[in-house]
Amino acid sequence: MKAANTCGARRAASVGAVSDPVGTNDPPAEPEPAALPGLGADELDLDTVERDLDGVDAALGRLDDGTYWTDEVTGEEIPDSVLADDPTARRA
Repeated sequence: MKAANTCGARRAASVGAVSDPVGTNDPPAEPEPAALPGLGADELDLDTVERDLDGVDAALGRLDDGTYWTDEVTGEEIPDSVLADDPTARRA
């Protein structure tokens, strides 16, 4: 039994010593940020991003208040299909 443990320890030590000439053990490259539709890869419409984040904040507030599923103007229930298409929708 002792020989098996020694062999396993040597094998584990040698695995760390293996060289990596091709770079196969390098961490994967960072993915490029996703471009927004209609914008080049180097452009970002910060006003649109801010507006989207405001919509998400408002939707989270409505979830906390228990009014997420309610049309803000009519008070009617917003159909699940509308919220599935746009989770930040305020109107049906």
